[in-house]
Amino acid sequence: MADSTTTNSAPPQQGGPNFNALKEHFIAHKIDCGLWAIRLLVFLFSFGYFIPIFGQAQSAYYKVLIANAAISALRLHQRLGRVQLSRQFLAELIQEDSAHYLFYSLIFLYVAPATLVLIPVLLFAILHASSYSLTLLDTLGQNSWWGCRLLISFVEFQSLNILRLVSLSEIILMPYTVIMALSGKAGLLTPFIYYNFLSQRYASRRNPYTRNMFRELRVMFENLAKKPRTPEIIRTAILGIVAFVCKLSPQTVQATPQQQQ
Repeated sequence: MADSTTTNSAPPQQGGPNFNALKEHFIAHKIDCGLWAIRLLVFLFSFGYFIPIFGQAQSAYYKVLIANAAISALRLHQRLGRVQLSRQFLAELIQEDSAHYLFYSLIFLYVAPATLVLIPVLLFAILHASSYSLTLLDTLGQNSWWGCRLLISFVEFQSLNILRLVSLSEIILMPYTVIMALSGKAGLLTPFIYYNFLSQRYASRRNPYTRNMFRELRVMFENLAKKPRTPEIIRTAILGIVAFVCKLSPQTVQATPQQQQ
């Protein structure tokens, strides 16, 4: 009897992966896990575009944008719920960052493939997938997959630089869409449509990085124009471009800087 009691009361093995807990997590958080899986697809499709060993690079490019549109639609469903035909719902929709990037995907689905277009989408996918991967690893067990945890820690450590790079890519895409339109790789309306997207990013209440990057670029170019060695023609051109861009910035954000906090 003593041996039988000892055998039945033996504690479970410690440190092993808990796949039952992971399964329960997937069932309880279907949308979050679906978002995580689609973000992994974004990474794989982007890899297939940059290194086309799985097929045509052009096909992988458009799959990235479609996957990003699916992510944005799911995030909007999480934050806003069912679609409502009302002015208030439309106002809330426009203010959501996920709506901005759903709009972003729709813009470039009808434009010739450009590597710069995928940079913000890929970086966001890496950042958010890494964050949720840590949640899944914690569900498996504290000691599971330490190599992945180390990689995730590196991504989180660089999260600020990643978001700044996303913002810089969004800004650079504005003149790039003009070049694409003039070269016939995009429609003539594409720069105007993209300007609307960039204005929404600038006015975002939850993401101040685009505003901050515009400010950093302005300071950098103004300091460059003030240097004694800068030729007068270049100085005048820089200050003129800065003034022009400042006139295009949404005035509502400038009037309510408290939204940045």
